[in-house]
Amino acid sequence: VTFPEGVGFAGRVWGAGLPEWITTIHSDPDFGPQCLARQANLCTALGFPLQSGREMLGVMTFFRREQLPPDQNLLQMLAATGNQLGQFMKRKEAEIALQEEQVKTEELLLNILPQPIAERLKVDTTTIADSFEEVTVLFADLVGFTQLAATLPPIAIVEQLNVIFSQFDALTAQYSLEKIKTIGDAYMVVGGLPTPRGDHAEAIANLALAMQQVIQELNRDRCASAERTEPFALRIGINTGSVVAGVIGTSKFSYDLWGDTVNMASRMESQGLPGRIQVTPNTYHRLKDHYTLTPRGVIPIKGKGEMTTYWLDGYC
Repeated sequence: VTFPEGVGFAGRVWGAGLPEWITTIHSDPDFGPQCLARQANLCTALGFPLQSGREMLGVMTFFRREQLPPDQNLLQMLAATGNQLGQFMKRKEAEIALQEEQVKTEELLLNILPQPIAERLKVDTTTIADSFEEVTVLFADLVGFTQLAATLPPIAIVEQLNVIFSQFDALTAQYSLEKIKTIGDAYMVVGGLPTPRGDHAEAIANLALAMQQVIQELNRDRCASAERTEPFALRIGINTGSVVAGVIGTSKFSYDLWGDTVNMASRMESQGLPGRIQVTPNTYHRLKDHYTLTPRGVIPIKGKGEMTTYWLDGYC
């Protein structure tokens, strides 16, 4: 219950900062005929402040039906008790504030690193590098966004990317995949780590198809709202294979992937076409029984020579 300072018995004790004993409330101006204490046939009132140092934190009040004369020893004991309780309350406030900050720090850390990796870093700050025999890596790039960005204010660029990537983030979480990073208007995701899973290729394929759907819906909304008419296009590349994943360095930690599988997934994206999802033969063989895939043909891959690649078009 909150009382203004100086108003009522509790407010009076708060304002004085000292214990107070009222032998009979019937003669006290703060206890009029309509007072609940009098209606309950209470007689003696005792109040003492809860404080830490000079800071007032609250007031405790007690009532008895019997009339009791003031007890100075009891008043002194209650004054000391009020100080102890006040100090305890301040310690609890500090503990709660510390716990809240720890939760915020934990949430921030988990926005940067996968939970298993974050847990390992808490107990071991040495380099983390884990080999994974088979994962599926996706790169996506907003085609033409760099040129579009040259015509927009910086804040508009950030806001537009945030709208798109926030939807990608939600899809990544929906399919239980691991977002690795964004670089400008590029987006990188992996399936199958840090916790291995057998359906990593399928989960990445589902994500890729959903990401293309997001861009299509965004273009329809922009046309309907008479925004600039240049449509967005998403170019996606996917590859399946082995990688090394981990955290290196001692500051500004980030979880990243290394290996030829990553490079090939990047090539699939950069040498793909707007609005299409290009996959390697490794990924094709994982998806061909449950998805519709069309051979693109043999194309030259930088640093690799010629390779037959495939378009992921949808579900069977």
